[in-house]
Amino acid sequence: MKNRYCKSSKLSEAKFRELVKYFAADLTALRIASLSGLNRNTANRYLRMIRERVVAHCERESPFSGTVEVDESYFGARRVRVYGSCA
Repeated sequence: MKNRYCKSSKLSEAKFRELVKYFAADLTALRIASLSGLNRNTANRYLRMIRERVVAHCERESPFSGTVEVDESYFGARRVRVYGSCA
């Protein structure tokens, strides 16, 4: 079966889907390689490609672009005052 997700790939589509399933389960690359029966380097290469695609998608969908300026703010229900000196 031809892999429609990666051009000129020798990895089957079923094996690639298995790799993505383990990636979504947040397993380590070494664990993914051992579970799927792939070489460690092959698993690392495909996982890197998946991460690059996720980053590219997030950058396209991001509402921010260019320089983002952050101002000082208070987070939480109330301001906590510190009395005395901090050492």
